[in-house]
Amino acid sequence: MPTGGEALVAALEQLGVEVVFGLPGVHNLAAWRAFAGSGVRLVGVRHEQTAAYAADGWARATGRLGVALTTTGPGAANAVTATGEAWSCHSPVLVIATDIPTAQRVPGQYRGVLHECTDQASFFRPVTKEVVHVERAEDLFAEVLRAGRLAMAAPRRPVYLEVPTDLLRAEVDGWFEAPVPVGPSSTVLVDDAVGALLEARRPLVWAGGGATAAKAGGLVRLVAERIGAPVLTSFGGRGLLAPSAPCLVPLPPHAPEAGALWDAADCVLVVGSDLDAMNTQGFRQPRPPTLVTVDVAEPVTYPPDVWVAADAAAALLAVLDALPARRRSPWWHRPEGRSTYAGQETEFLEALESGLPSNAVVVADMCVAGYWYGAFGRVGGARGLAYPVGWGTLGFGFPAALGAALSRRPTVALVGDGGFLFACGELATAAQERLPVTVVLVDDGGYGMLRYDFTKDGEQPLGCDLATPDFVALATAFGVPAREVTVGGLGAAVADGIASGGPSLLVLRAAFGPPLSTSPRWYRAAGRG
Repeated sequence: MPTGGEALVAALEQLGVEVVFGLPGVHNLAAWRAFAGSGVRLVGVRHEQTAAYAADGWARATGRLGVALTTTGPGAANAVTATGEAWSCHSPVLVIATDIPTAQRVPGQYRGVLHECTDQASFFRPVTKEVVHVERAEDLFAEVLRAGRLAMAAPRRPVYLEVPTDLLRAEVDGWFEAPVPVGPSSTVLVDDAVGALLEARRPLVWAGGGATAAKAGGLVRLVAERIGAPVLTSFGGRGLLAPSAPCLVPLPPHAPEAGALWDAADCVLVVGSDLDAMNTQGFRQPRPPTLVTVDVAEPVTYPPDVWVAADAAAALLAVLDALPARRRSPWWHRPEGRSTYAGQETEFLEALESGLPSNAVVVADMCVAGYWYGAFGRVGGARGLAYPVGWGTLGFGFPAALGAALSRRPTVALVGDGGFLFACGELATAAQERLPVTVVLVDDGGYGMLRYDFTKDGEQPLGCDLATPDFVALATAFGVPAREVTVGGLGAAVADGIASGGPSLLVLRAAFGPPLSTSPRWYRAAGRG
């Protein structure tokens, strides 16, 4: 008879999962055995935090469910930080962890069982959509299906599934596909939204991660063209429109030229965005005279005049059907691109982009180079940028890129010397699994952003300068091809790394100043506009 571990794997197959990232432990070996011969690739990593980051990277690059598998106690706890990042950025991730055997669990007591916690699931409650605890082996198949579907349901966010280890070894009579949940059908009501757009003389569209999740980039463009509106995107909406799209504002909202368009608009259509603090410069972005929001979740930070509670694609289709067919002339002029901020950072971005195919995914860490690409890089397509702007978790870039690298899209990790060391041991994973990821490591000898935070106030930096290894030698020791590059040679080196089909590391020694998208440089901050 099949085991609970086999039921778990069968449920993942039913969910269409192609890859799972995990680390084996004594409590989850029955699940590891069940992956043998299945259609799911199991990628073993060197740390459980990487398992969740990689699952997040896969989810961001593909739009599909990312899965991380950990063992009990410290193994599960190691995944919490990465789960929090997935939560804040609306990534559909399923974290599966084992718990101690049911026969050894005494509610309310800690008895020193290996890896025991009194309430392991409590680690995850603040950073997940739901906690699912499986109590019977017979329920495993259905509960895994439910948890995976819940993570993928809008608004997407991580779900934590906990399985006592003895249930994975237990025999089950069989499993059956759980019924596909069918939500109530409803007509999307957009009359008030369309009325507000038609009354506006200076409409503007702001698109975010919800539009990305709904694959609504083309619809965003069509609506914007129909009403003559500029399109601003949050970090979650980067790549929704091609860089050449005439309606796209080629600057982040943190640039004064882009912010001036928001300020001049008399009606803003927000599509799938939280309008969070990072994108609105600490909520200093003024509320427009009329605000129309399309989102499955009720807006919180900027209460709208009209809320269309629907999937972005469904709502925009209804809006298009109701709008007059004739295009309205744009009321705005497209601002200059990043050339306004010309300097070595712009030269770096142009060099990097020259080596990127249009379908590339750049996974940027919380480093100065990552800040520049996240705000000013030309993202070729939807899901072309993975950026930890939610929690701001330093060390995200490299391990998340390991998951994105399996998306069949060319993948580049853009990291700094400080954040890369959080997970440099995963070079072993990249080499062993032959993961096609090109790492661009910008080495400025420490935490460049923190160094700036000190020096901008005339203070002496403390704790910002780091003793770093020879990164080329380090990668080579793991069997990963590596070399130092200049800005002039960066594009060709990136193209070579991608063409190799395996992992590679490029080290660029450079120190950049932070862009306008970083909080010390927000122009809307007190006293500066």
